[in-house]
Amino acid sequence: MGCFSCFSPSTTQDDPSEDHYKTVIKISRHEKEDGIVRQKREKAEQVQTERAKEMSLKQFAKEEAKRRLQESKEEGKRKQVDDDDDQVDTEQIEMNEVMEESLKLFQKEEEKRRLEKSNEEGKRKQVEEEGQFKHSKDKEVALPSICNGCKSEIKDGLSVKAFGDLWHPHCLCCLHCHKPIALDKIAKRGKFHKSCYKEHRHPTCCVCQKKIPSTEEGIKYNEHPFWKEKYCPCHDRDGTAKCCSCERLEPRGTNFVMLGDDRWLCLQCIGSSVMDTYECIDLHVEIREFFDGLFLPVDKEFPLLLVEKQALNKAEKEEKIDYQHAVVTRGICLSEEQNVTSVKERPKRGPNNTLINMVTETQMVSGCEVTAILIIYGLPRLLTGYILVHEMMHAYLRLNGYKNLKLELEEGLCQVLGLRWLESHTFPSDDATAASSSSNTPPAAASTLKKGDDWSDFEKKLVEFCIHQIKEDDSPVYGLGFKQVHEIWVSNHYSLKDTLKDIVNASKNAPVSKF
Repeated sequence: MGCFSCFSPSTTQDDPSEDHYKTVIKISRHEKEDGIVRQKREKAEQVQTERAKEMSLKQFAKEEAKRRLQESKEEGKRKQVDDDDDQVDTEQIEMNEVMEESLKLFQKEEEKRRLEKSNEEGKRKQVEEEGQFKHSKDKEVALPSICNGCKSEIKDGLSVKAFGDLWHPHCLCCLHCHKPIALDKIAKRGKFHKSCYKEHRHPTCCVCQKKIPSTEEGIKYNEHPFWKEKYCPCHDRDGTAKCCSCERLEPRGTNFVMLGDDRWLCLQCIGSSVMDTYECIDLHVEIREFFDGLFLPVDKEFPLLLVEKQALNKAEKEEKIDYQHAVVTRGICLSEEQNVTSVKERPKRGPNNTLINMVTETQMVSGCEVTAILIIYGLPRLLTGYILVHEMMHAYLRLNGYKNLKLELEEGLCQVLGLRWLESHTFPSDDATAASSSSNTPPAAASTLKKGDDWSDFEKKLVEFCIHQIKEDDSPVYGLGFKQVHEIWVSNHYSLKDTLKDIVNASKNAPVSKF
């Protein structure tokens, strides 16, 4: 039996170029398939990334929606619905809306963040290329620090922060003693030293040195308007000695000096007191030079006598001076012929701080419109000088025919002259004129009373006290008269001649002065 093959024998020979072509096609097909697979994989990865991002955004939006919905529930803003299905639908709608809104907000913030980041990177690159680095925001210009005390700028950088404000160290002062407060000594309840706060709340009497007791109405005490010394009210009536010069009360354990006419002097005032007529000679000469410098010369010579209080009271009666103004007389300008007993020699200090061995003499004064000026003895030089200026102005007016001046205007003018003399002693140094030229008061003649280096701290304070007494006096003649004349004087640019003319015009048809 024979076998037959199912394949026909090839009648042609194999071509090698055709096999190469098939191989190239096969390789190309594999590369294409690999590219497609790679693209699908990359696309799948991108889709997966976007899906993860979207799921993250949805999760964020869902959580944000839940948070807002919870807040809405807590605030009572969500409406209650009776039907449970409608309630679920409403919540779902609200949640979807919140999710959509949150998603938009998140995308918007993300886009804004990317844009800002891109801008910042661009700016940073530009600055780095220029070799500089600048902050994106300009620094604010610091405002100057202002002191809460003087309201001026703190320039030197030295400041104290207290009570929520900045202060110059010298501007933060105690309300009790008026001295600067060290930062570690400030009381918690206000601008006080710790020790001063206790004193402020419960002061110590300057006389008995005890805490002023409390009453049902609180803590009651008297206080001197200038010296600011506080004391128990009972010391005004229990016989406590008061200085006839500075008006301070005698502290316990301190012995004031009693003068022969029942007046008292404190130990500070007696240190510069003028005790007899001889000691007043230099002061008399100085006051006359003061008037010459003001073009108000007192050419007539007349005696200046220091006397006891009894002699001064006797002279008042003989001059027929009507004192109904509650004013203590310490000087007088005489125009009547009188026998006057004056202090010839300074008395000596005896037992218990009393003055003894006073030598007096009696003399007749007469002869002209001004027969003498009497001043009570024992007062400090500055106070004696002020009284002498006051009485010397009375003498000038009488010697120059000014006899019909209105009482308060004449006394006010004499007070203005006394004030000017005191103010000329406010600057006990060579530059007194320069200092006074910067104030409202014109410079007066330089004083020869005492060299500036010889002034004690108390004498400087006593000048301020005398000035305070003149300015704060509210008596109807001396106080109100001073204020009227001082206003006239200022309006006349400190011209005494023009001021005197205005006083003469204002005094027409007024009562004649009895001084």
